[in-house]
Amino acid sequence: MEDKAQEYTDMAISFATTYGLNIIGAVLILIIGWIIAGWARGFVAKMLGKSPKIDITLTSFLSSTVRYIILIFTLIAVLGKFGVETASLITILGAASLAIGLALQGTLSNVAAGVMLLIFRPFRIGDFISAAGFAGTVKTLGLFVTELATGDNVQIIIPNSQIWGAAIQNFSAHDTRRVDLVIGIGYDDNIDDAIAEIGHVITADDRAMTDPEPAIFVGELADSSVNIVVRVWTESGNYWPLKAALTKDIKHRFDDKGISFPYPQQDVHLINDA
Repeated sequence: MEDKAQEYTDMAISFATTYGLNIIGAVLILIIGWIIAGWARGFVAKMLGKSPKIDITLTSFLSSTVRYIILIFTLIAVLGKFGVETASLITILGAASLAIGLALQGTLSNVAAGVMLLIFRPFRIGDFISAAGFAGTVKTLGLFVTELATGDNVQIIIPNSQIWGAAIQNFSAHDTRRVDLVIGIGYDDNIDDAIAEIGHVITADDRAMTDPEPAIFVGELADSSVNIVVRVWTESGNYWPLKAALTKDIKHRFDDKGISFPYPQQDVHLINDA
């Protein structure tokens, strides 16, 4: 029994002599690496947080990525203390990363597009945009998808790669927008009177801006009408209310003044050949 105990004691002493320093070094590397990873994450988050152009989602993603990269290298260093061939391990990790990247190519493209959207900020939460064939108010912008809500409150989820790879129209990007209307009057109506009445309607609405000045001019002599183009600037939030109000008020004004809105018509000439 004593021989067995002595044998175990000798094995423990031999193990501690052989691997003791390596274990202590590995523990120290692990602790130091963990501390540095946490510090680096906080530092990156703090630096990125100072820029108003970088979204909090991107800040969290990049800071977490830095932390995990440091932890991976820390783990490789710990394994190296126990004689593991780190060069081979790095090669295996590289091959595995390539395989995973090929398998998740579509997902990674969405992440890359999400990062670009979060950096360049072509739109923000609450903006009304048209992208990838859909139009709506931006509800969320993540690393993988963007969520829109249409005017009738239908949820639309679009992969970021489709948005970044197509044209983006942001109707909320500027403080002002121009309301464009085309008003048709009859050929028998007085053009100057019609333009004057439209000007009175615009002046009566406080939402219509005076700088830049409204523009009212004849745009086309169409088949059945003289088309008058109306261009009025307003604040972006007043675009649809002003457009609806001007359309309605011009109709009422023309009715009161006897200015007609002609229907499409054609003159047919019959030739009676005796």
